[in-house]
Amino acid sequence: MTSTQEQKKNYLLPIAMMIALFAMISFVTGLQNPMGIIVKNQFGASNFMSQLGNFANFIAYAFMGIPAGLLLQRIGYKKTALLAVAVGFAGVGIQYISGQAESFVVYLTGAFVCGFSMCMLNAVVNPMLNTLGGGGNKGNQLIQVGGSLNSLSATIVPVLVGYLIGNAAQASIKDANPALFIAMGIFALAFIVLFFMEIPEPHMIKEKAAVKDNHSALSFRHFILGAVAIFVYVGVEVGIPNIANLFMTSTPESGGLGIDTTIAGTVVGTYWFLMLIGRLVGASVGAKISSKAMLICAAVLGLIFVTLAMFMPVETKVSMPVFQSDISFGLAEVPIGIMFLVLCGLCTSVMWGGIFNLAVEGLGKYTAAASGFFMVMVCGGGILPLVQGAVADSTTYMTSYWVVFAGLAYMVYYALIGCKNVNKDIPV
Repeated sequence: MTSTQEQKKNYLLPIAMMIALFAMISFVTGLQNPMGIIVKNQFGASNFMSQLGNFANFIAYAFMGIPAGLLLQRIGYKKTALLAVAVGFAGVGIQYISGQAESFVVYLTGAFVCGFSMCMLNAVVNPMLNTLGGGGNKGNQLIQVGGSLNSLSATIVPVLVGYLIGNAAQASIKDANPALFIAMGIFALAFIVLFFMEIPEPHMIKEKAAVKDNHSALSFRHFILGAVAIFVYVGVEVGIPNIANLFMTSTPESGGLGIDTTIAGTVVGTYWFLMLIGRLVGASVGAKISSKAMLICAAVLGLIFVTLAMFMPVETKVSMPVFQSDISFGLAEVPIGIMFLVLCGLCTSVMWGGIFNLAVEGLGKYTAAASGFFMVMVCGGGILPLVQGAVADSTTYMTSYWVVFAGLAYMVYYALIGCKNVNKDIPV
């Protein structure tokens, strides 16, 4: 008993830091949303170009997903985490330098380096929390806590940045320095704490020589279709609030609503808050409702919300509850279509877990490799919003949501038909 208590006590701080890093992933990723508004104003960028920072952040996953898994096997959790934190610090630092240099290219470089860090952290924090929790229910519980804090951080980012920067549509990258300093400070603190912590490395100890195999995770049709679903899902999750933010903050002359960026930030923050609520509800009913049923309901409801958003008249306004700049609740008057887009946060909240569970079902020994490949497909969060931004440039903001509609329709197909394992003859 004493030994167990001592172990828990020893690991309390690294557990707290891993959960904090969970939050940092969404904080640094979420920075690209308000930064998109800033660079659009500062450099006269199009909607397409305003999404390049987000694209650079997510496309890094395509390059780093598999190497991050290999790093985990070769050097272990602790060294990979330390490397990820150091890279994250450097990435945010480059974005700071871009403000001093007033360079769009340097800003994109910083966003790309940040993406490497976020990918490595994503590869580390889930298994590390599970290990520090001793596996089983406790490990699962820690991961759920980390995921919830991830959503909470995503909720606060647009509100906090809006508060620190003021009117992002009139700001430059330099005005984002307070938010960048906060990110760099937390990265520095996390590095110091992790450096002096003892972290168990069970996978390095138990690692066995690879055995030649004629099959892989890609031998399963339902996994390939599931990987595409993850690619589409992350793009949908990011595209909904990003383009909505551009729509709200752009001038009426350029097809936008001309809403103050601080108010728009509270609206976008509410989208991420609803994702937090959805994840908490999904975790509580997950044992009673199948992943297939949950994904079908979420995707169909998302289709309904997006369809209503596109066809509702912009002139019809509603007062919706939002987070204000002082992190309290208030009301914001927005077109009813924006409200329906915000409600999509309830739908996107449970999709990752549902798709992942359906895609790896029946994979057995190929599950670990499948997880690494999934990390590569997160790059969809950069590609689809870029496509949506290009559609918005050539048509209108709301018309661009047909890209989101198509993505949700694919997820309905996957949940109904594509998730069936038709390769049960492969030994696992």
